[in-house]
Amino acid sequence: MSRQLRVLVMSTPVGPIGSGIGGGVEMTIRAIASGLVALGHRVEVVAPDGSAAVGDVMHRVVGTAQPSVQLVDRSTRVPSPVGSVLANMWNLVRSRCTDFDVVLNLAYDELPFREAPDLARPVAHLVSMGSLTDAMDRVIDDTLRLAPWSVAMHSTAQAATFLRGTAATMIGSGVDVEDCPFVESPHADGRVGFVGRISAEKGLRDAVEACVQARRPLHVWGYRQDENAWNDAIADAPPHSVTYRGFVTTEILRSQLGECAALVMAPKWTEAFGNVAIEAMACGVPVVSYRRGGPAEIVVDGETGRLVAPDDVPGLAAALCDLGSLSRHACRRRAETHFSTQAFARRVEAWLQGVCGRFGRVDFSGTPLSF
Repeated sequence: MSRQLRVLVMSTPVGPIGSGIGGGVEMTIRAIASGLVALGHRVEVVAPDGSAAVGDVMHRVVGTAQPSVQLVDRSTRVPSPVGSVLANMWNLVRSRCTDFDVVLNLAYDELPFREAPDLARPVAHLVSMGSLTDAMDRVIDDTLRLAPWSVAMHSTAQAATFLRGTAATMIGSGVDVEDCPFVESPHADGRVGFVGRISAEKGLRDAVEACVQARRPLHVWGYRQDENAWNDAIADAPPHSVTYRGFVTTEILRSQLGECAALVMAPKWTEAFGNVAIEAMACGVPVVSYRRGGPAEIVVDGETGRLVAPDDVPGLAAALCDLGSLSRHACRRRAETHFSTQAFARRVEAWLQGVCGRFGRVDFSGTPLSF
């Protein structure tokens, strides 16, 4: 029988949980917290002030949000702003860590990686994105060199973007499938959905072009982080071909997403996973995506969706015209079997148990000790 753990989760410092600024990390934290609590573990969450309640106890921390690393050049080192919420969150973690068995860090930032070896409790790092900056590559590589078991990633595609990424534990992701209403038949107009932050790397422009070519209306949900990316995406679209449904609550999104004939994903970067893909499948919606990053490991081509060559907009359009053989029931079954909150929590639980078991067996000042 597995040992019950007291877990202190450090959320992303780029925005409050529920704001949408944190993207898929917010959904990941919710799935981890609810899944681990259901397994009998104690979970407390440290997050920016204004965050929605997650886990057994919330610690909401004031401070200036950390800039999003997706918006900087590779060679840029992202500085912590004055009054940084990241620094304040880490100070709380440092002061409270002895009340817990393990700290689970989801902040894609140097600080928790650099300071983890000096903490009085083990730190498990769940890396939320692929390689984006040289500085983060170095700190993640250092951790994988000294304590590879302390690092987890969502997909092998994400791991491949790092020098030693294959040494990390692959845990996928999860969604509360029971809260995703299954819709057996999509809306009669054949609409396609796009869900995610509106920013250049998400590929909304390609999605719009593909839907125009396929003559399918596109419905868009998500936080409009970059208005230039939105304006660029819809600039040449025919009138009424794109409908913005807003940045809505999870409950509203899932109730509306099931109306779609497909979810389209056209990432211009390596998606670490693609939580919206498993959300869609849980609603019975097949996924049409570029064969790039996490979605390529989620979708079973020809069964729960279609995968096409990266950046092939005509191929994406052709796939959107060829949805007839895809089974919405198969989509739901795959989500239940592989990507439920319960399945995900079991993988996280096993990883955290291993991190706790190895704590103290590495000399972080130099070479890893023999295990």
